[in-house]
Parts: sequence; C-alpha cells; structure tokens
Amino acid sequence: MRPGAEDVLLVVDLQNDFMPGGALPVPRGDEVVPLVNEIAARFPHVVLTQDWHPRGHRSFASAHAGARPFETAELAYGRQVLWPDHCVQGTAGAAFHPALDIPHAELVIRKGYNRSVDSYSAFCEADGRPTGLAGYLRERKLGRVLVCGLALDFCVAFTACDARAAGFPTILIADACRAIDTAGSLAAATERMAAAGVERLAATAIGDG
Repeated sequence: MRPGAEDVLLVVDLQNDFMPGGALPVPRGDEVVPLVNEIAARFPHVVLTQDWHPRGHRSFASAHAGARPFETAELAYGRQVLWPDHCVQGTAGAAFHPALDIPHAELVIRKGYNRSVDSYSAFCEADGRPTGLAGYLRERKLGRVLVCGLALDFCVAFTACDARAAGFPTILIADACRAIDTAGSLAAATERMAAAGVERLAATAIGDG
C-alpha cells in the first residue's frame, strides 16, 4: 500500500523506559526504532503517543502495599496489571528514544496522566473516557489508521482495537512492534485484534506516498 492523504501512522510509546535497560523494558524494543523512522518518512501524517504518568500512579506496584510488579489488582475500572514505576512525567525514562527521528509528526498524545486511571490506548483511558484523538482525526479528515510501536500486547493492541471501535479502518504493522508477553498477553492481544477486524501488514509492503 502507498500512504495517502487520509492515512495516519500512530507511533506508540517509543520511550526510553520501554527500551532494553529501561524501567519496563520490552524485549528487543530498540530494534523497531530505525524501522519506524523509515516507515514514518513515507506518511504525510504521523501521531506519536507518550506514556506520561505522575509519581505514585495507581498502576504502579509501588502504589499498593505488599504488591509486586506484574501482579494484578482490582481498581474502580476493572483488573489492572501492576507495573514497575515507569515513564514518570519529566524523567529521562519518559522521553522518546534519542534515535527516534520523525520531525514532521503533527501531534503527541500523552496518556496515563490521570493518577487514578491507566491508559493503554491512544483513544481512551481504561475507564472509557476519550482522549480526543478520534475527534482530532475526524476533523483532520484522516480516515485510515496504521499502528506500530510498543508494547504490541498492551498499548499497541488497545490502540488498534479502539481505533476500530471508533470506526477507522485499522492496520497493524506487526514487524514494527515488539511485545512484553506476560501471562499469555500476546496471544490474547492477537486474538482480540483479529476479532476487532484489525488488519496486518508488513513494513516492506508500505511504499512511498
């Protein structure tokens, strides 16, 4: 496919804390950065997302007495995986990977800034409140969404499924993603995206716009 005027690339959470050596590393997450740079150069429209948590966020295991990372807890909006502290606002870990080079990106969506509610998806928080991204895309007359980034089984998958729920044809660029894959999360996310109607495409199938 060749990106057109109505296509937008969503680049999800290519931040230092999700890279090897970060607070919540996605295995081989750094491998996707040069590929995403290459893909993004072919798109006229790019949106970046950035995890942006305040200290003491309720999704952090450290905010729950006796809890350990990757355990779960029942919060007001449902079951929540408890994470190591990561992507804290204003820290080096929350910054984009230094090799990420997409100067023409038009928007950065910050998510997870509500202390009480996590937000995997670029389209809505975990309790269903919208981020405004769907409205932005519609007002810009952007009709098809392609998604890549980290982590495939959490923020990427939720973003892709919510893009479909918002009515956008959605394509996952699977080889431009990496997964955490904890407790069967990758298989579950793959099944969820397929059921939502998310298509899959290899980066090599994307031509110049």
